[in-house]
Amino acid sequence: MKTRITELFGIEHPIIQGGMHFVGFAELAAAVSNAGGLGIVTGLTQKTPELLAQEIRRCRELTDKPFGVNLTFLPTVSSPDYPGYIRAIIDGGVKAVETAGNNPQKWLPMLHEAGIKVIHKCTSVRHSLKAQSIGCDAVSVDGFECGGHPGEDDVPNFILLPRAAEELDIPFVASGGMADGRSLVAALALGAEGMNMGTRFIATREAPVHENVKQAIVAASELDTRLVMRPLRNTERVMRNAAVDRLIEKEKQLGVSIRFEDIIDEVAGVYPKIMQQGTMDAGAWSCGMVAGLIHDIPSVKELIDRIMAEAHEIITGRLARFNAG
Repeated sequence: MKTRITELFGIEHPIIQGGMHFVGFAELAAAVSNAGGLGIVTGLTQKTPELLAQEIRRCRELTDKPFGVNLTFLPTVSSPDYPGYIRAIIDGGVKAVETAGNNPQKWLPMLHEAGIKVIHKCTSVRHSLKAQSIGCDAVSVDGFECGGHPGEDDVPNFILLPRAAEELDIPFVASGGMADGRSLVAALALGAEGMNMGTRFIATREAPVHENVKQAIVAASELDTRLVMRPLRNTERVMRNAAVDRLIEKEKQLGVSIRFEDIIDEVAGVYPKIMQQGTMDAGAWSCGMVAGLIHDIPSVKELIDRIMAEAHEIITGRLARFNAG
């Protein structure tokens, strides 16, 4: 399937694996790329630029296909060594970067000079237009359904994607609620040039996370996520568990006076405990409503092949029948 996204990144299928903290390691990114999508190594999961350079080399050993690196620009006082991370990306010969968080404008000249295509994660049309205006090559449009940070506008993809299509000239992919061939065809129909999947890729055999995490996603329904940190204007969609229930209770009790320090036990440093050790109530972890559409743990290749077969059948079969005669 050819779209502007497959041509931009030199990939076979218009499917991107989103950057995910303590999930986006070399083995998952390489599996996605080997299956024809665009795998993404999560930059800040690696504690230093040197460790990221090592992870890029490891990914290069596992695939000869294009893969990317996610770099999230955090609004923190003690900023990570972004120049070092970008140097590791450039020196590693990576040709795609998914940026997220703060405005990446400062870093675009360095990336573009190295021939790197940049796709920026946006949760609104206005942010997407800003990304286009500063020179991003594509955007990942995240609807309210998505795991992680859906922004503060609460616009779901059935509205957000066609609005983006009305306004944008650069290609964009749909993110949030994407799981299967139906998702891909719907995204294309609404104006996207492909889709970005996060939660769905966690529930695959190659995802380097504890089996408890995968089973929790399969067992969950579309009703099992919660929004937290909304009073801090840092809304995150997470899987409901005991820690999330505690966090929500604190938000109710403290109201607008809540500070990050009040919930630090539930949100800080919890990903290694959950993703690697499988301690499922250790804290809040990102998960999309799409968990309700995830019923198995296939290999990445099985998943992508199935998505593409289903998408082609819908386009040439089911939808074509509506147009017959």
